[in-house]
This record gives sequence, C-alpha cells and structure tokens, in this order.
Amino acid sequence: MRILSLLSALLFVTALPGQPPRQPTSGELHAAIQKLGVLGSALYVAAHPDDENTRMIAYLANVEKVETGYLSMTRGDGGQNLIAPDISELLGLTRTQELLAARRIDGGKQFFSRANDFGYSKHPDETFNIWDKEEVLADAVWVIRQQRPDIMILRFDPRAPGSTHGHHTASAIIGREAFELAGDPEAFPEQLAYVEPWQPERLFWNAYSWGRDTLPAYVDSNDVITVDIGTYLPKLGENVAEIAARSRSQHKSQGFGASGSREPYTERLERLAGSTNGVDNDPFAGITTDWSRVAGGRAIGPALEKIEHDFDFDDPAASVPALLEVRRRIAVLDDGFWKTTKLAELDDIIAGALGLYLAATVDSRMAAPGDTLTVEVEVTNRSDLRVQLRRIAFAEAQDPKSATAPQIRLAAGRPHRDTLHTVLRDDQLSGPYWLQDEWQLGMYRVADQSLRGRAEGEDPVNVQFTIDVNGQPIHLTRPARYHYTDPVDGEQFQPFEVLPPVFVEVTESSYLFTSEQAAPVTVKVTAATDGVTGNLSLDVPEGWRAEPASQSIEFDRRGQEQFYTFQLSPPSGQSQGRIAPALRLANRPGAVYSRKLVTIAHPHIPTQLADLSGAAAVARVDLQTAGRTVGYLPGAGDAIPEALAAIGLDVTILTDAEASIGDLSAYDAIVVGIRAYNTLSRMPVYQPRLLEYVRRGGTLIVQYNTNRGLRVKESELGPFPLELSRDRVTVEEAPVKILAPNHPALNFPNKITAADFEGWVQERGLYFPDKWAPEYTPLLGSSDPGEEEHAGGLLVARYGSGHFVYTGYSFFRELPAGVPGAYRLFANLVALGQTK
Repeated sequence: MRILSLLSALLFVTALPGQPPRQPTSGELHAAIQKLGVLGSALYVAAHPDDENTRMIAYLANVEKVETGYLSMTRGDGGQNLIAPDISELLGLTRTQELLAARRIDGGKQFFSRANDFGYSKHPDETFNIWDKEEVLADAVWVIRQQRPDIMILRFDPRAPGSTHGHHTASAIIGREAFELAGDPEAFPEQLAYVEPWQPERLFWNAYSWGRDTLPAYVDSNDVITVDIGTYLPKLGENVAEIAARSRSQHKSQGFGASGSREPYTERLERLAGSTNGVDNDPFAGITTDWSRVAGGRAIGPALEKIEHDFDFDDPAASVPALLEVRRRIAVLDDGFWKTTKLAELDDIIAGALGLYLAATVDSRMAAPGDTLTVEVEVTNRSDLRVQLRRIAFAEAQDPKSATAPQIRLAAGRPHRDTLHTVLRDDQLSGPYWLQDEWQLGMYRVADQSLRGRAEGEDPVNVQFTIDVNGQPIHLTRPARYHYTDPVDGEQFQPFEVLPPVFVEVTESSYLFTSEQAAPVTVKVTAATDGVTGNLSLDVPEGWRAEPASQSIEFDRRGQEQFYTFQLSPPSGQSQGRIAPALRLANRPGAVYSRKLVTIAHPHIPTQLADLSGAAAVARVDLQTAGRTVGYLPGAGDAIPEALAAIGLDVTILTDAEASIGDLSAYDAIVVGIRAYNTLSRMPVYQPRLLEYVRRGGTLIVQYNTNRGLRVKESELGPFPLELSRDRVTVEEAPVKILAPNHPALNFPNKITAADFEGWVQERGLYFPDKWAPEYTPLLGSSDPGEEEHAGGLLVARYGSGHFVYTGYSFFRELPAGVPGAYRLFANLVALGQTK
C-alpha cells in the first residue's frame, strides 16, 4: 500500500511572499529539534478562512509541538473583499493564500474540502441542499486518514443548528461524522488504495459562548477541560496570542487585523466523542505522543533530548553528526506515517543547521508546454562540516541528460552554481487545481484523489539536490521560483507557473442588449509562447449570431496581444446566456483554448496566476435609461462602474479631490460603493457634501455597509436616521414583494415586476436596515423561508430637491453576472432625479 502524506516544509524554511528563501535562526532550529521528539497530531475543523481559532492552532503547533492541521470546508469564495474588486472564485484564490500565509506564521498546515462558499446560509439544512454532503464528508475522512490526528477540534457546535451561519454548523456536523467514519474500512473504501483507516482518540468542541461566561445548559462540565494558551516562547520572542494575532491579521481581504495580547488566556474544550478525556492544560493526556508509539523507535527520544540539551546556539552545525545518527535510526524503521513525516522534518533541520542555501530560479513568471526552460541553481554550504554535492536534477520525470553530477565538496561560504534545461510537458500545467474544470454552485470538481484536500497543487518544476553529509545521502527538493530584483523592494521570489500557450478573453464581463441592433464584442488574444497561429470564433447561445464566423490569428513572439472584433446580434425576445471565445491552434489539433490569464497581486501573499474562463454573460432585455452622468465613489471594491457603462451611462470614478471639493452637481446620480462607510477614512469629509448634493437635487445611492466599524455615526448615514442590522435574505429565489407599486423607482423608466427578480445569483441582499425614520419609503419586502419579511432592503427618501437611496440588495453581485432585472431596477434608481 502506498501511503500519501500531505507534508509541508517546516515553518522556518518558508520565505515570506516575494522574499528570498529564509534561513532558520538558532532558536527556530532548537524548537524544531524539540518538535522531532513529539509524535502527536491535531486537526482543527471549521467552515471558512478566518473561522479558525489561531490561538489554539498556534498553541498546538508551538507549545504542544504536534502536527497541527486546519481543515476549512471552503475557500471563502462567497464573502466580500475589502482590498480588491475580486469576488467569487478569485476571492477564494486570495483567501486560500491568506490562510497559507496565516499557517506560515502559526505553524499549522492547511487543508480544504471541495465545497465552495456559495454565500450566507441560515441553517445547515440549507447548506446541505447545495453542498454534496457525501462528497464533503469523503473529503474530511480523506484528510483525517492522511493527517492521522490524535485529537480533532470543532470550531462550531454541531448541536446548535440555526444559531450561526449554516456553513458553520454544517462543518461541525461533517467533522463529527468524519470522526466516526475515518476508522471504518467500509467507509469510502476507494481511498484505501492510498491511505489506511484512522480513528482519532478524541473529538472536542472549542467551547465558546459569544462573550458570556456560561456555556449552553446541555454541556456537561465534567466533559470540559481548560487549556492555558498564554505561553511565552522565548526562542520566538512572542507569546501564543501574539503569534495568533499576526496569523489572523493575514485575513486582510476580510479586514481581520488583530492586536497581540500579553494577558493570561484560556480556551475551553468539551469532549464530544472518544472513550477518554484530556485533562486541564493537556488535551493529549493518556495518548502516547513520543517515539515509543513507533515500533523500534523508543531509543530515538533520548537521543533527541541529548541533542536538544547539547545544542550550541552559536554553532548549530555542531549538532549535525548527532542528528545524522538519529536519521540513520529513523531510516531503518518500518515505513509509515511518522517515519515519512519525521525524516522530512529532520532533513530540513540538518540543512538549516548547515546554513545550507538552496535555490532554483527562472527569469520568467510563467512558460507554456513545449517551451525550453532554463533553471539556474545555487548551493551554498555555510558550515565547516564536510558536505559533498552529489547530484542536481529535476524532481519530475525528465530526460536524465538534464541532470548534473558535480561530485564536489562544498567549501564553506563558496556558492556552487549550475544550469539545468528542460522542455516543459502538458502534464506540468499548473495554476489552481480546483478551478481547472467547470464547477457547480456548492462544489468544485476535482477528479484526482491525490489533489483532494490540498491547499494548492504541486509546483510544476522542482529541483532535487542530493548532498552527502558524513557519508549519508540526503535529498532536498526546492521549487523553481521566478527571481528578479525590484528597484524598490529589492530581491524578489515569486511562484513560477506552467500555463496554456495562449490566453483568450472577452474584454467585458457582461453585455446587455436593449434592442435587436448588433453590437461589437472584442476578444483579446495573448500569446504565451512563440509562433502561435490558429482560428478564433465566438460561441454564442441559441438564437444569437456572431459575425464573422471565425478569424485567423498569428503571433511571432510570446507576450504579443491582439484584439479581434465580432458583431454580436441578439434575438428579438428576451434572452440570457454566455458567450465564450474559442481558439483552435494549428499545431494542437483537437484542443480548444477559451481561458484568460488572471493575476492577483497583494503584498501579503505570493502573486497568483490563474487561467479562468474567458467567457462573458450576455442578455437581451427590455431596458430604458434616464439620466446619463453617474459619479462613482469606490468602497471595498466591485465591478458596478463597468456594468453601468455597459448600459450606456457615463460613469466617472470620483477622486478624493472631487469628493472633497469638486462640483458634484455635474452628476445626475452618485453611487457609493459597497462598505465605503466601513473602509474609507475620508467619509466624514465626504458625507456632508454628499447630503448637500442630495438636498440641492441630486440622487445618492448608497450600497450596503455593516454596522461595525462605521466611519460616520450610524444616525448620519442618511439625511434621516436609519439603523443597520444583520438581516439578510440568503436564498436567491426568495419571493420579493413590491411594497410601494406606484413609487417612481419601480415604474420609471422601467416597470418593475416580479419577473425582474428571477435569475438572481447567490443571495437577495444583506445587512438590511431594520429601523428607519418615517421619511423613508420601503420599496421591497423579502425573506428566507420561515422568516418574517425584511422590508429594509431598499429605502428611498426625498430630501430637499433630491433623492437618497439606501440599498442592501446585492447589485454588486447581480450586475456583473448580467441579471436583467437587477439592471432594470438599478437604472430606475439612477433615474430618480429625472422623474416628475
């Protein structure tokens, strides 16, 4: 049987985003040697990025020194984004990397299921109507069988459905059921070709009570233990809470920056399953977590204790001979999880103690299959120990001629450099593995069992360095990285990707047609390799027509771009669908390319390159507009300006100067972006001017905000008081009742009916006001099944000569998705100042 293990490098080997490979300090090496003696494992389970208790993860990884994993059911695709306009799968890609950044700080490992975050749900039953529960459960069992945790900790209570986000409770239900099934060979037997059944000893709930001292009445206090996690770690110069705060602060897209604390702090763990409990300050009590749990390994623990005792912080390399002896002892043990895990840790410790610098770099961010890739390698030994460099080769199956075998001694402080060449293959295509196939709401499609559970795929190109230290060969693998020097930030290392030879995309995210007249659609084609020729066409929905039927394309060199225009004719009646470019290359018969290149770059995570669908939404809709000029004040980021421009409105992004001192009367309407009142520090300056603009006859449309962290007083959000709530309508098909049928916003220039609320995506809206002054008119009412109607989702008030609109309806999702009714309603809001 082949045992698969989702191993990650030791914390100290991982560089921060963009920075050179970081060498471990002596303190980190000493802590890693201590961890070598601990053979325990824990798995924390929750629903989303930022759900995890980073204090508990930091405690387990750095104080208990056990293998610590976090299984997040989703990648957070359905949330909001405070740092960029990216939402949906692009937000999920950002939040995946934020979780990995958090784990680099707190010492945990990251895992995921195939479930995607489809937005807020109020009950786990609703969640399981959209997630494929059996598949998500299979993924959780798979991770347990790989990670082999002794204890599992649920962030949320599986016994309290409806008390929190439905995904939260669903994650706990999945975690509890997976705990019971992972050790059963009859459960998901297809996994047993790769892993063995594994039964964790204990299942805990990380008991909390939302700020109250008492836990729910059904909790038996005899099952609750407390864990003091206020430990100070001198070798790291921080306590657990300070590490946890830095970890949590990586969730920047969600605005979750945190401050460290030096106060004492405890966590409560309630045993939900398992025949025995832990004790206070030791959730592993009674569980063997030393080398005696491995047959033949009992003598390894004392040997490591001696290395730890004799460790010279000024000369870590002095410990290498003893570490090599421990390595020899581990190598002769029977194969198994702990042998594989600890050998990988030990090899990295030895490399760190030697001060060994290993790097494999390329001079481009990406390449395509068929390209010849040149990889520059460097090996530097910064110790006085005898280290022989035996071989440098690609870790992937490659032409053996691409390897080098220098057979040289690495003199202290004298870099050895070499060059490798390889021709890239189709099976080295990289990028986010879960986005490679079309997916449905609720679940990503991942056919390859070995990829399931992983935070990200393997690097496409890896170099293996074989060194000999005192007669023992050690294989160390490093991924190829794009290496360059930035004139401001200095030396930079970023991921290298193997992506398709060409990228194709429709240049707009959606197209709306208000008549049968044809309109141009532009397709951008970018060559990612040299010598690209082929034919480009546009796939359209039934009843639509694109002319010409195809166009020839030809590129000499990689990086060239060209734009091709098709005339797209809509049908006579209303219609909705997607158009997709289709490029067929002359030298790749049978292959069709229709994906675009997306780059996500933020300073706190590695730059991400992904090839995603280059298609766009199209709709033929009966839509009229009135009022032409729109000022847009960006908030947390959305694509509404582009959507409004697509229906013929003249949209201007307001600068700080214009919002502060400019002439706002030039605009028929001003739209404020989502969460602007939460994110823009200058809103106290802008708000009086915006309200004065309304008083003088303007139309101001304010999109949703939350009542936490407002930059202005809640009572000053509008010209009259209103109070924000957590009310939301999560079912996108929920009925919408028209409360003020004669109001101009529902009649001019488009008559709004129930049909305009068909085809909405993800949700109706969020964070509706639940109290408002009588000057406001509520226009719409809606609710999730079984709930009272929420009428605060769209409020309109006359103020002076103008109109103020507050809306929690999720136009920021609906307009980019091309939802016709959402366009018609928003066009009416913009036109309020044109009504008589």
